[in-house]
Amino acid sequence: MSKNPHAGGSLDDFLREEGIYEEVVSEATKEFIAWQLQQKMTEQVISKSEMARRIGTSRAQLDRLLDPNNTSVQLNTLMRAADAVGRRLRVELV
Repeated sequence: MSKNPHAGGSLDDFLREEGIYEEVVSEATKEFIAWQLQQKMTEQVISKSEMARRIGTSRAQLDRLLDPNNTSVQLNTLMRAADAVGRRLRVELV
C-alpha cells in the first residue's frame, strides 16, 4: 500500500507543490471581492449604471470588475469601487 505524500500537509503546501498557489489565491481573492461589491450594491440598491458613474468608469469596465473570472483589475479601480459603496479596500503583506 502506497502512502499519500500529501497526507497531513496543508492545502497551501499542496498548491505550492503543484505550482498553482499564486494563481488560485489570486482568483479566489478576486472572486470574493467581486461578490462583496455585488452584495453591497444590492444592499444599497445601486444599479450597475450608477456604480459605474460613481467610480468614474464605463459599464463594460464595471462588468469586468464584477466578473469573478477576470483577475486583471487595477488596484485603483478596486479602491474607487470600495469607496463607492462606503467601504475601504485593505491590502497587506503577510
